[in-house]
Amino acid sequence: MTQVATISTGTANLEAQGLSNLKNIYYNLSTPALYEEAIKRGEGILSHLGPLVVRTGQYTGRSPNDKFIVDQPGSHDNVWWGKVNRPFDPRHFDELHHRMASYLQSKDVFVQDCFAGADPAYRVPVRVITQYAWHSLFARNMFIQAKPEELVNFTPEIVVMDCPGFHAYPEVDGTNSDVFILVNFEQKLILIGGTEYAGEIKKSVFTAMNYYLTFKDVLPMHCSANIGPKGDTTIFFGLSGTGKTTLSADPTRKLIGDDEHGWSDRGVFNFEGGCYAKVIKLNPSAEPEIYETTRRFGTVLENVGIESQNRRLDLDDESLTENTRAAYPITHISNASRDGMGGLPKNVIFLTADAFGVLPPISRLTPAQSMYHFISGYTAKIAGTERGITEPKATFSACFGAPFMSRHPSVYAGLLGQKIARDNVRCWLVNTGWSGGPYGTGSRMKIAFTRAMINAALEGELDMDNVEYRTDPVFGLKVPTSCPGVPAETLTPRSTWADPVAYDAQANKLARMFIDNFKEFEDQVTANIKAAGPKAL
Repeated sequence: MTQVATISTGTANLEAQGLSNLKNIYYNLSTPALYEEAIKRGEGILSHLGPLVVRTGQYTGRSPNDKFIVDQPGSHDNVWWGKVNRPFDPRHFDELHHRMASYLQSKDVFVQDCFAGADPAYRVPVRVITQYAWHSLFARNMFIQAKPEELVNFTPEIVVMDCPGFHAYPEVDGTNSDVFILVNFEQKLILIGGTEYAGEIKKSVFTAMNYYLTFKDVLPMHCSANIGPKGDTTIFFGLSGTGKTTLSADPTRKLIGDDEHGWSDRGVFNFEGGCYAKVIKLNPSAEPEIYETTRRFGTVLENVGIESQNRRLDLDDESLTENTRAAYPITHISNASRDGMGGLPKNVIFLTADAFGVLPPISRLTPAQSMYHFISGYTAKIAGTERGITEPKATFSACFGAPFMSRHPSVYAGLLGQKIARDNVRCWLVNTGWSGGPYGTGSRMKIAFTRAMINAALEGELDMDNVEYRTDPVFGLKVPTSCPGVPAETLTPRSTWADPVAYDAQANKLARMFIDNFKEFEDQVTANIKAAGPKAL
């Protein structure tokens, strides 16, 4: 007979999720209780000063090739099918669900009932059912905890069943491997199996939110956001390595969140109740608040190096993976918003690390340009250690988060355009990448200059009435000719290159990459958005 090991005001009825004959249901355990269960079960060890250190086994990151969307009549026409969102047979989904439920019989499970979305008008009740105690702690950290009175009649709208010990048979189940992340929009059920990487829980719920909220006129965003002293909200879009987390963590501004948000007619709100930060080679001087979370009770550290005797961390240890992570409640950040909400944004900043060294360090965007660059989602990765790779590689990720965008990018761009016009938002493209030449020749833009440019933009010092602008001939961007705290020549990339002809060739090369990438989206956007991109000479 099933026992309920620990109840926090309410009961976890899991029959609706097809689960029965379980051993113990550990329902909404507190952080200390989850520590105890994880350590008792050998899932993790206690480190110096209190974080729980865990290993994720074979998979130390997301498995994008193992993620599928269940193809059903009610949602088929709304999904952006392709290499990101691949269809999955509903019959195979039901069979895997049934076998997963059978696998969990006579086993313990952990349940967290929580919310995605800080705004009460749009928040979604989420139930996360996990095989591991530390995965339950991860969910408790990452999502918004329900209050005791909210648990009494808690009815989930999204259910995640996370079972690392259960594996698929690709030949039978139609999966890519024995790992699977399956999102069913109509059943509002997510199945995760075969992987111990907890980030799949967070990102699969984000995928679901990116689908459901678009039908409520809310723009879901892969971005960070903060609030200024005057109550002004700013949104930062950017892929990994562009400075999204660093630049939004401004000591003079309050952090709303670092990764996932919604933009409604009421304002900007965090989807999450925690942060999931990369901590490899974390510098306590550059990112002191994130560093301090690696020394706090309640933080979960994935694949971080630890000395076996004194249990002290080695954040420089990349022997398991470079993708070492810390999952912690946002309350661990002293300068974070406690309600996860901000007003309507005044500024939107698109961050890119252009390793080709040709994009201006800051540009003012028209609404059409904003949608073009939002759909493009450009940054560049620097040359790696692989032999023969000697130049940067352009990376385009639609909406700055293509792996999690379940609808066509034009849907999100349309919402963005509506909100920019309605709320009279200023939009900027900020290049945190290279100046004076490409990676290997030029130098990375000084963080002090980038901060000065962003501060000037947010304070209105770069408004058209205050500063003269020139138009970049290749990219069509409006570039200020001066900015407080920034040398004037830095604002014109071509003037920082020793060889202007080499600059012209590199700028045209990148422009053609933009044009080629955007061909995928041309038939879904208006003519003015298509015309807002660069023009290779």
